[in-house]
Amino acid sequence: MTATVHRLADRQPSLEPMLALVAPDMRAVDAVILDRMRSDIPLIPELAGHLVAGGGKRMRPMLTLSSARALGYSGTRHHKLAAAVEFIHTATLLHDDVVDGSDLRRGRRTANIIWGNPASVLVGDFLFSRSFELMVEAESLKALRILSHASAVIAEGEVDQLTAARRVDLPEERYLSIIGAKTAALFAAACRIAAVVAERPEAEEEALDSYGRNLGIAFQLVDDAIDYVSDAGTMGKDAGDDFREGKMTLPVILAHARGSAEDRAFWKDAVEGRRSSDADFTQAVALVRQTRAVEDTLARARDYGRRATDALAIFPGSAAKDAMVEAVEFAVARAY
Repeated sequence: MTATVHRLADRQPSLEPMLALVAPDMRAVDAVILDRMRSDIPLIPELAGHLVAGGGKRMRPMLTLSSARALGYSGTRHHKLAAAVEFIHTATLLHDDVVDGSDLRRGRRTANIIWGNPASVLVGDFLFSRSFELMVEAESLKALRILSHASAVIAEGEVDQLTAARRVDLPEERYLSIIGAKTAALFAAACRIAAVVAERPEAEEEALDSYGRNLGIAFQLVDDAIDYVSDAGTMGKDAGDDFREGKMTLPVILAHARGSAEDRAFWKDAVEGRRSSDADFTQAVALVRQTRAVEDTLARARDYGRRATDALAIFPGSAAKDAMVEAVEFAVARAY
């Protein structure tokens, strides 16, 4: 099975080219993040710092910075916007972990386990507020409109996912709508705002939006697949978390649709919370393998990855464009 959109001949795809490309800009963004996490209330920087220091890839702000590089932008207005993107993402992680009852994030205990749910929710609100301050300071009404709309879409997606939880009859179309909102919207906005600050034509804005959106969907599809084929060391969360939380991700939707009546009865019990033991998870893994649900989920991810790469065709060749293509390859290759 081909693991990437454009498999590199001599090495596995990685984010290293993008990291190297945007390193100077990323240092400036990190300085903004550290400055804006400060507060006279000690719990705020302590809790926020725990998550920020947790080893995340900072992929979303890197997309803002690399998109700006691909456009030849040499200013600094995008630094505050990239920091705002990271604050939005961090705030949603804090809130997600509370909603999901998660106890592990990137291999570390989640903030809600250490400090409790109320503190996690409130610090998440603080980070959202900081993100809007940064948007205003960037002095671009259009960028503010894009990021504020993305924040609203993310919240809608989270609510939609909550109301869809433990529903074994969830249609594939609604699942794709949920991940398009809760994950892909911020990827798209992170890329698009680079074209705004660089004052590029609408066609280039839309191309970067398409790149980010399709990359975000591919990224989430892979995340949902590897819940059934990986482990905590690889994923940064416990294998089977989605299963135990009753999430109808695409591997489950496909396995349920393709299974026997007995299999569908198992999935109904599992999604509704009556089958959640380690043995039940082992059975779930066997069923998604038997029905090729994981393989087909990853095939969908590769298709969205191709769409993301194709969206960059409008831009001339550059190191930044190459790094953005490899970021797509990396997103898909994580499952292998």
